[in-house]
Amino acid sequence: MKIHNGRYTADFDGDVVVFLIGMRVNKPWKFWQWMRVGRQMSQMQRQLRENPELGCLGIENFGGRTTLSVQYWRSFEDLDRYSRDPDLAHLQPWRAFNNKIRDSGDLGIWHETYRVPAGAYEAIYGNMNRFGLAAATAHCKVGERGQTAARRIGASETDSPTVASY
Repeated sequence: MKIHNGRYTADFDGDVVVFLIGMRVNKPWKFWQWMRVGRQMSQMQRQLRENPELGCLGIENFGGRTTLSVQYWRSFEDLDRYSRDPDLAHLQPWRAFNNKIRDSGDLGIWHETYRVPAGAYEAIYGNMNRFGLAAATAHCKVGERGQTAARRIGASETDSPTVASY
C-alpha cells in the first residue's frame, strides 16, 4: 500500500451515491448465519469490482461485531438495478436472508443510501494511501482543488487555511 505524503483530495465532479451497508452479529455462537452472509457479501463485492460497468465506483470495508461497507456508486439507478437483477449476485442471497434469518434476531443488517449532487461533497486525505472517494474515482494534491474544505465544497471564495499546510 503506497502512502501519499501530504494532503490529497478526491478529483471528481459528478454526482455520487454513497451506500453504507453492514451487519451486526447478535448471536455470535450462531456463526453459520453470519459466516454465510459475510461470504455472500464478499461474492457480491468481487462481482462489483470485476464489473465496473455495473456502476459501483469503489468499496471500503470495516470489520467487527458490527460491520460497515462504504460503497460509492455512479447513480441510485445503478445501485437499485444491481440489487434487483436476478442474474447478479445480490437478489438470491437477499431473498434467502429474508426467508431464513430476517426475523430470527440472530443477525442484524442495515443500510443507508445518500444521493450526493456534484459540488455538495469534499474530501481530504493526509499522509494516506488512496482511500474512500479518492480511491473510487481519482486523487490529486489538495492545491489543485482548493486548500480548504469550504473552498472545495464551494461554500467560500477565499482559500486560506486556518492552520499551516503541510
